[in-house]
Amino acid sequence: MQGRPSPAWPRDFQIEIADEQRIRDHRVPAAGPSLSVFRFAPNPRVLVLVFASLREQGNMLNRAAAFVEKANQPHDRVLTDPELDAAIRAGGDTVETFYYGHDYGAPDLTRFFALADRASVRLTEEEEALRRLLARERWFEPNAIGGLLSIPQIGADSHVTPDARAAILHHELSHGEYFTNPAYAAFVRKFWNQTLTAGERDRMRRFLLSLGYEPGLEHVVENEAQAYLMFTESADFFTPEMVGMTKARLTELRNTFYRAMPAGWLRDDLGGAIAAATKRH
Repeated sequence: MQGRPSPAWPRDFQIEIADEQRIRDHRVPAAGPSLSVFRFAPNPRVLVLVFASLREQGNMLNRAAAFVEKANQPHDRVLTDPELDAAIRAGGDTVETFYYGHDYGAPDLTRFFALADRASVRLTEEEEALRRLLARERWFEPNAIGGLLSIPQIGADSHVTPDARAAILHHELSHGEYFTNPAYAAFVRKFWNQTLTAGERDRMRRFLLSLGYEPGLEHVVENEAQAYLMFTESADFFTPEMVGMTKARLTELRNTFYRAMPAGWLRDDLGGAIAAATKRH
């Protein structure tokens, strides 16, 4: 972000408890750290990082993205800097555009840092700041449960409009529930395997591959399927036609999903969206 000095990553971050609207409205202060950290009020196991710039977001999380879910990348080791640069360029991306939003569960990030240390991969200052944050949250302890999400602030580039940012955040928050609520994750897995048809699963895999996701990672594709099908309202990011689906079929799936999903804030949210869509039509 032009005019902003290089970030000085603190030894510790202040964490604010906030709901979705508060996070949507937040702008990273011009003075101080280039990152704000929130604990999501409806589900405190979810942390949301708001970055002042896409570059800082990428410097902290792109290597983890390649490790956890990017197609055509190794998922059993951590990329070095030259390898990560090559992976970003291979997809026609930059550090800034590799992802506009990130989401990871505690086990994947624990494994990421363990393998990086084992291979003596030199991490960025931003990645080391992330390590400190997760250590403070006790995510490196056995059986830790947590979800980490990130978004850039409005205006990080021309694509990060208020509406686009709101859509990214809402999508990512559904991932947070998947990472931290075992009952919801089990429900999503059943929905993916038993409610969607084989053809719908195949088309969803092809769609996700076009976005750079590894289609052979079942936990990734089922998680992304629920986020796109149920919690991505913006046509700039998803329409049913993108996966060869009719609007009527998507409505049917959303109603089926809503009726069976576990109680909680995310179910309430989907119920509100369904009711609003019904009124519009």
